[in-house]
Amino acid sequence: MNISAKWIAAACIAVSATGAVAQEVTLRIGDTFPVGHYTPENLVKVWMAGVEENAPGVSFEYFQAGQLGKAKDHLKLAQSGVLDIAYVAPSYVSDKLPMSSVAELPEAFTTACEGTWAYWKLAQPGGLLDEIEFKPNGVRVLMVMVLPPYQLYVRGTEIDGVDSFKGLKIRTTGGAKEIATVKLGGVPVQMAAPEARNGLTRGTIDALLFPTPSILPYDLATALDYATEGLNLGSFVTTYAISLDKWNTLSPEVQEAMTAASEAAIQSGCEAVDALNAADKQTITEAGVEYVTLSDADQQKISDLMAEVGTEWASQLDERGKKGTEVLEAFRASLASDGASN
Repeated sequence: MNISAKWIAAACIAVSATGAVAQEVTLRIGDTFPVGHYTPENLVKVWMAGVEENAPGVSFEYFQAGQLGKAKDHLKLAQSGVLDIAYVAPSYVSDKLPMSSVAELPEAFTTACEGTWAYWKLAQPGGLLDEIEFKPNGVRVLMVMVLPPYQLYVRGTEIDGVDSFKGLKIRTTGGAKEIATVKLGGVPVQMAAPEARNGLTRGTIDALLFPTPSILPYDLATALDYATEGLNLGSFVTTYAISLDKWNTLSPEVQEAMTAASEAAIQSGCEAVDALNAADKQTITEAGVEYVTLSDADQQKISDLMAEVGTEWASQLDERGKKGTEVLEAFRASLASDGASN
């Protein structure tokens, strides 16, 4: 049984006691990932299949690959009712969800599943981020995925030490990774993932902070020459959220089916991306990208610099009257707890 099938089955068992669901409803769900990307395949589609199996009256219209707008637009699409369920990346809407990018900090996790389950505790209904950011923005989080630690991927410039990063125009998604880029001596350029290849080939950017499993889906390998390995330069948070207005129209049985399908899909998604993280590295190497292991001294220097990112991120938010330090401490506690990996 493959990963997706296993977790669909788990979701079916979890809600088998709910009985038949009478409510007939078609929900519009959308994102900006390329067709075939690991997030839709192992998170979204697993979740939809689990809901449809246990709520027979529910069906979905799925708008992929940015059919209805760019990533920064999707929160508004949910709030306005154009979409019922939308891909909401906090770093793309940092004006609305500044604290919800906390899992993008270079903190103490090495796998997607570790980061994902720690973050889910804060973002799920009733969690700290739900109460202070998602709910006030009129949405309820259904699924999350936190990617494995990012590496630096470079076009042209050889990586031969930490000084190689100085002056590079580095693609980021803002927030924590912007702070990290500055500490590395680079120049941050905020850019969505679908624009990254054009940015590299046109010289708008020289390098990317990017997760290894996303290099192939965005066809980036042939536009790159070098990459770091073994560093933690931050991560990326993906959520899918339903508008509270739509949620409140659903029957308790449909809501229960959705809730039961969520954790099964989250586990499927993070397991899949952790498996890809190792497998894709070999494919990327074969495409011509050279992975570079920095010296122990350079790795320690970078580790020390990254250790400052979380505190600086939280302080900036505190100065704006936000609960940056509280959220950072809550995420660190969630990572440290025995239940962080579910």
